[in-house]
Amino acid sequence: MSQKSDFGLIGLAVMGQNLVLNVESRGFQVSVYNRTTSVTEDFVAAHPDKKLVGCKTMEDFVQSLATPRKIMIMVKSNAVEPTDRDAVDAVIEQLIPLLDQGDIIIDGGNSFYKTTERRDAYLEAKGLRFIGAGVSGGEEGARKGPSIMPGGPASTWQVMKPIFESIAAKVDGEPCVIHIGPGGAGHYVKMIHNGIEYG
Repeated sequence: MSQKSDFGLIGLAVMGQNLVLNVESRGFQVSVYNRTTSVTEDFVAAHPDKKLVGCKTMEDFVQSLATPRKIMIMVKSNAVEPTDRDAVDAVIEQLIPLLDQGDIIIDGGNSFYKTTERRDAYLEAKGLRFIGAGVSGGEEGARKGPSIMPGGPASTWQVMKPIFESIAAKVDGEPCVIHIGPGGAGHYVKMIHNGIEYG
């Protein structure tokens, strides 16, 4: 495929794979990257009829995306304290030198909201935009329509709104996604949600 992708996702565990298939099914071309190259290759090969671009390197992944780039990270966060560095931070550090001003990084994992606020401030200082988005509904929801709780700047939400609204679950025709608020607001709401669901 010669055209640039509309959306990119890093981390092809089951949630990531299902989100990719959801986004692609709404008419978007999606680039994918996984640290283990064979996972990317196997996933793309399993879906030859889909508008997917499998990338072997982070550099190729970033270059495959239309600007402003919209990149969702779906890797496990294990930071306990806001200052802890984890796999999400490692991916962000890999991305930073490859991105242009105004590109968007979305953390779709269950990060601690204070960690999300640290990342938001850090990336803003570098001219990049960040959304911490809680994604609810599990593996099935990721494929068929999750509830999404995005936090971050309202202007960044406006850029992501068409994609998020198209992939979200619908109730009475309305998408189950709304801008929660600035900074870590989205991950804060997801934390409360998880506490109620699993507590």
